[in-house]
Amino acid sequence: MRNASFVLLIAVVMLPVAIGQTTLDRTVEAQLKKVFPGATAFSPKQSRPLPHFIAYTGSPSSQTIAGYIFWTTELEPLERGYDGPIKILVGVDTNARLTGILVTEHHEPYGYFSVDLPQFAQQFKGKNIGDPFKVGADVDAVSRASISINSSARAIRNGARRIARALLTPPGTGK
Repeated sequence: MRNASFVLLIAVVMLPVAIGQTTLDRTVEAQLKKVFPGATAFSPKQSRPLPHFIAYTGSPSSQTIAGYIFWTTELEPLERGYDGPIKILVGVDTNARLTGILVTEHHEPYGYFSVDLPQFAQQFKGKNIGDPFKVGADVDAVSRASISINSSARAIRNGARRIARALLTPPGTGK
């Protein structure tokens, strides 16, 4: 009887994994909400065509896709800051505008002069993914952190454009 209970417990825990769906942990869900504050719900992490989460609006019975969220390190793994990868969570709405970014992990030595300052993240909110994302032009530079700022801006831009190509419907196509 104990073995049957144990097997049942394992089956219940593994079933969502087996069908490709898992629940979001609270930390990740809170991070998703920060980069996509208008969303009412989020999907578990999707793996195809690229790693991403789906942001939804509306009631649970009639949800609409509002956009997508991704980690830069999963879509642009070769982009590095001064001291390694900078893991940034990025939200993109269905109009190809950034809803927000959140630096979730980095090893930059700059402290106060780094990519995790609120001003750095704020400048990306509402930015169109077709913008150049050029430091000194449409992205503000942070003194003593130019390698990290340039790398982060490229990772955000290139990752958002990859998500758009894979998941957003081109205007006028009706798809």
